Amino acid sequence: MKKTVLSATIVSALAATSFTALADGPSFYGRADLAITNSDMGIATQNQKSGTIIENNFSWLGVKGTEAINKDLEVVYQMEFGVSNFDNSGNTFSARNTFLGLKSATAGTILVGRNDTVFKASEGGFDIFGNTNSDIDLLAAGQSRSADGFSYYSPKIADLITLNATYLMDDNYTQKVNGEIIDADNMYALSATIGDKALKAQNYYVSAAYNDSIDNVKAYRGVAQVKFGQVILGGFYQNSEHVDSKYANLEGDTYFVNAAYVMGNLKLKAMYGSDDSGLGKYVSRYVGSVDGGLETVSDVDLQQFSFGADYRLSKNTLVYGHYTKYDGDMMLGGASQDLSDDIVTVGMRFDF
Repeated sequence: MKKTVLSATIVSALAATSFTALADGPSFYGRADLAITNSDMGIATQNQKSGTIIENNFSWLGVKGTEAINKDLEVVYQMEFGVSNFDNSGNTFSARNTFLGLKSATAGTILVGRNDTVFKASEGGFDIFGNTNSDIDLLAAGQSRSADGFSYYSPKIADLITLNATYLMDDNYTQKVNGEIIDADNMYALSATIGDKALKAQNYYVSAAYNDSIDNVKAYRGVAQVKFGQVILGGFYQNSEHVDSKYANLEGDTYFVNAAYVMGNLKLKAMYGSDDSGLGKYVSRYVGSVDGGLETVSDVDLQQFSFGADYRLSKNTLVYGHYTKYDGDMMLGGASQDLSDDIVTVGMRFDF
């Protein structure tokens, strides 16, 4: 009896050891990120409410892992869900990056499912106010997390450059309107990146990207960041246009410059942005609250100025605060619209 128990124990230990050697995960992770915000208009806030509110800045839960097939190939998987039950929206969960794929050290990584497009991902670490009411997507179009697609990331070529692509399956996006089948256009994005977006392996990051028809936008962009000791400087330029001729009025340029200064656990940061395309979330949300439509938008002149600070209380806990000024105007249905808003935010983020 003792020999049987001992044998079973040894077999179980060997099996566990073998599995551990072949698999990394599944690991459970998440983020809770809440802020108190005061906004005059509420256009940029997560729930588009003005006054003094609590914002849930894209808290999430997820599980991910890998399992080796052989020495050069492994399965990678991730299921991630936005968590919204901090607020009264009634939507407990929302879709985030969820995929199944294969990773090879020599051939690269291919993922199938929902993922940030490589156009969005080309921002690297530039968006220093990301996931808040001062995210660059308030001005810049093409910040898409798209489903029913393939994502490919090459190995680092010459230990320097990575080539990446997103392709969405057209037939998954076919629509039926008034009994008529409307086929989707080819939807894809391409990018090339140099350096390290975390600014650790290299003290610079540069990317170029193109988006064709994903989220009905054609756009190209360039992003650059460089680190000089404790100072981080960044620049971003994008040209965008709507693919539907009905919205030919929506076309133009978006650019940002930003800077950060790191002193131990404290990071001071500032960013300035400008947009005249009208394709960012700020304009589309504004138009959704007044008479008219995006087809009547013209002469967009929108600026964003943000400054703030992050302070890391521990490895997993961050407190932050920022002030953002949106300023500018546009024509909507022949009438001038004021786009100005002042936003003050303080928040806390916990990662696990």
